[in-house]
Amino acid sequence: MGVCEIFQLVNYVLNTQHGKRIAVILNEFGEEIGVERAMINEGEGGALVEEWVELANGCICCNVKHSLVQALEQLVQRKERLDHILLETTGLANPAPLASVLWLDDQLESEVKLDSIITVADAKNLRYQLQRHQDSSSFPEAFSQIAFADVVILNKVDLVSPDGSGSVLDDLEKEIRNINALANIIRSVRCQVDLSKILNCGAYDASKANHLDALLKESDSLTTRDVHDRAVRTLCICEPQPVNLDKVRLWLEEILWDKKYNMEVYRCKGVLNILDSDQLHTLQAVREIYEITPTRKWRDEENQMNKIVFIGQSLNEEILLDSFRACIAGAC
Repeated sequence: MGVCEIFQLVNYVLNTQHGKRIAVILNEFGEEIGVERAMINEGEGGALVEEWVELANGCICCNVKHSLVQALEQLVQRKERLDHILLETTGLANPAPLASVLWLDDQLESEVKLDSIITVADAKNLRYQLQRHQDSSSFPEAFSQIAFADVVILNKVDLVSPDGSGSVLDDLEKEIRNINALANIIRSVRCQVDLSKILNCGAYDASKANHLDALLKESDSLTTRDVHDRAVRTLCICEPQPVNLDKVRLWLEEILWDKKYNMEVYRCKGVLNILDSDQLHTLQAVREIYEITPTRKWRDEENQMNKIVFIGQSLNEEILLDSFRACIAGAC
């Protein structure tokens, strides 16, 4: 979550011999413009990085969304086809505006797909960062960054356990899973990771079945119970009866948009059993932005049911389940 960890990862990706063309977009702030670029080794002789695209103002919010869209359009219009675009967002705890840019801009969506959100955590200092909330009414940025992540790289494991194993690291992973049970956790030293685990993850691709299989197989193991009611955590609800799609949309909008039950939902993933449909529907949400997509036919061996995983703060399992049951076909 620190600046050094992020740039270690960017450096490693840019310098690894993978044969891919990768662009980098820096999210820079004020007087620090140019400092971040200087911290990144631009490959041997600078050959790996032909062009930098900088976003000033320090955050991806309403006043710089246009700059981000322009930067992405500039990159996709290049003659040489790019394989990946890395958007470095140091200090951005809420990537929902980024997701909205890629989901709601029709022209951009045809060229650029959001693949995954990656958080780099400092294994040596993570426990301290997470424990800071105990004496505070607010939550440190570390919670939000883990909650939004599809992949968490647990870096500097050598400073905690020389061989990269041991109970301390196991306990850290447990704390991460208490916040976000769906994230893939990768242990690393100097952010040297298998690139196949962070590129082409397809975390937002409804056609990829990796996360679907996990959702269909897991239930109670995705629910953390021994935590304070207001903690950031993962919670899963299940309901076998088919539901009305329109009612589900209204239910989601009440939770995500209207904050009807005073719950802060950071991420939401699920599979839905829709009335009068043989299609398995997938649900994805990042903050207020959500998408429900028919993905494929239910398989004969599958137990057709609704299973929705929430990651957020002040989640109430009883309220979520009872309110969702109102979406059952024929329910009043």
